[in-house]
Amino acid sequence: MTTRNAPRKPSLATKKMPAQQRATDTYELILEVAAEMLADVGIERLSTNMVCERAGLTPPALYRYFPNKYALLCELGQRLMQKQNELIPRWITPEALSGSVADLEQALAGLLLDTYEITKQTPGGVWILRALRAVPTVQNVRLDSHAMVVEAQGRMLADAFPGVPPQELMLVGRVAVDMIYAGVELLFDVSLNPPDVAHVVAAMVASQWVRLRGK
Repeated sequence: MTTRNAPRKPSLATKKMPAQQRATDTYELILEVAAEMLADVGIERLSTNMVCERAGLTPPALYRYFPNKYALLCELGQRLMQKQNELIPRWITPEALSGSVADLEQALAGLLLDTYEITKQTPGGVWILRALRAVPTVQNVRLDSHAMVVEAQGRMLADAFPGVPPQELMLVGRVAVDMIYAGVELLFDVSLNPPDVAHVVAAMVASQWVRLRGK
C-alpha cells in the first residue's frame, strides 16, 4: 500500500526585506501593482509574471522578495488587516463598553462603517478582502488577525465584565469581530445602504454585551 505525500503548501514568507531606498521602492512597486491587478484581473488570474510585466520588472527582481503570488497576497492582506485593526481602539473603548446601549451600538456601527471605508479606499482592498476568505493558502492571515484582536482586547473586556468567565468573553468577542467583518464583506457583495447594515449588525452584537452585563 502506497502513501501519497500531502501537497506542499506554497511559502508565504517574504524572502528578504529591502535594506536600501531603491530596493524599498521596488518592493512597494511590486505590492502596488499587485493590488491594482487584483482589481483588474481577479484573484485566480493574478500571476507574478503579469505583475512583473506591468511593473516593468524582471521575474528575478520580484522573486528576490516574493516567492509566489500567495506571498504577495499574504503581505497585502496583512497590511489591510493592520489598517482595519488600527480603527478598533478608536471606537471600542472602556467608555463605550460601560455606557448606554445606544452608545455601544453607535461605536460598533462606527467601527463597521470606518472599516468598510478604509477597505474601499485601499487599492485592491475589496479583492484582498475576498482573497483572505476565498484562498485557503492565505486564510490564516484573516483568522490570526481576528484572534489577535480579541486577545488584545481581553483586558478591557475583563474590566468591563468582571463577573463573566474569560472563555465566554473571548467567545463573544470573537463572534463580534467576525460579525462586523461579515457586515463589511456584505456591503461589497450586495447593493445595500451601509448605515442600515451597520446599525443592524451593531444591534445584534450589542445585544450580547447587554446580556453579559446581566451576569
